[in-house]
Amino acid sequence: MAVNYSAKEEADGHPSGGVGVPGGGAVGGGGGGAVKTRKPDNTAFKQQRLPAWQPILTAGTVLPAFFIIGLIFIPIGIGIFVTSNNIREYEIDYTGTEPSSPCNKCLNVSWDSTPPCTCTINFTLEHSFESNVFMYYGLSNFYQNHRRYVKSRDDSQLNGDNSSLHNPSKECEPYRTNEDKPIAPCGAIANSMFNDTLELYRIDNDTRTPIPLIKKGIAWWTDKNVKFRNPTGDGNNLTALFQGTTKPVNWPKPVYMLDTEPDNNGFINEDFIVWMRTAALPTFRKLYRLIERKNNFQPTLQAGKYSLDIAYNYPVHSFDGRKRMILSTISWMGGKNPFLGIAYITVGSICFFLGVVLLFIHHKYGNRNTSADIPN
Repeated sequence: MAVNYSAKEEADGHPSGGVGVPGGGAVGGGGGGAVKTRKPDNTAFKQQRLPAWQPILTAGTVLPAFFIIGLIFIPIGIGIFVTSNNIREYEIDYTGTEPSSPCNKCLNVSWDSTPPCTCTINFTLEHSFESNVFMYYGLSNFYQNHRRYVKSRDDSQLNGDNSSLHNPSKECEPYRTNEDKPIAPCGAIANSMFNDTLELYRIDNDTRTPIPLIKKGIAWWTDKNVKFRNPTGDGNNLTALFQGTTKPVNWPKPVYMLDTEPDNNGFINEDFIVWMRTAALPTFRKLYRLIERKNNFQPTLQAGKYSLDIAYNYPVHSFDGRKRMILSTISWMGGKNPFLGIAYITVGSICFFLGVVLLFIHHKYGNRNTSADIPN
């Protein structure tokens, strides 16, 4: 049987007469109750009558935009690039793969080499380092961004939770336990902690003067005071706090012997904290020490001869890695990185060049009559 709806009823979303259903009356008929409809409300938003705006790209709006972007970006890029180039930086690769390198004898060192292999590299600074100097160690071909490596840690244990200290997370496997004792700190990140020792000396008339290296203040404040904490208890007796645990497999000594100062020992050791903040790229650097400027009338590191003494403990030759020591100053924009300045200069130059090209095209062809002549 055919059912006919009127146009008005169809627009309202229901027939006025109703539709019969088995075992009941008519739906939508003259019975009581509000009539349901799916018709949107008659509002500007639901009926899509809101006012709209879209830009009309003309020569008068596009050309000034290109020139303004170019004139703003190019000076900013030049300023950033010059600032980056004014940063002093000196880098030494001490991996020892070259036969002539003083550290070549330490190339195949293992984690548990006793005594540690030592080597000394002499170098010359051509320019003085005026402000505070930051000493970094750098690693190459080391993938701290590997998924399983990044997950291999127990943040509850590192935050001082006593239960996690003796029952580490399963994410730490296979560095969760050793000889039936829980490892503290557990996981692959902690197990592979960088442990070379670097010492810097100034050579003056064949006399070596040690450069004071500050080991505190190298970690993020939030890491030092929030994310990393020693287990609760007697903070002056870390040996008792870590009783019942064992050191990571590759570590020469337990975590409570990383330093002699209580506020830089255990899980709150800043070298350890810096290492646990994993890098995003396989070539990276991490802050190792600070060299503070003592006198405003003298540079922090004067130009001249220096020597770097290295306790070579960290093996990288097995995975074709490389190790570096970097001395660097900083500016208001951080360390040396010319990429941002080059990017600003490139974008500004492209915009300015496009503005000139489009201005020429508009001047030559913009006023041409585009109407076609219609023959009689």
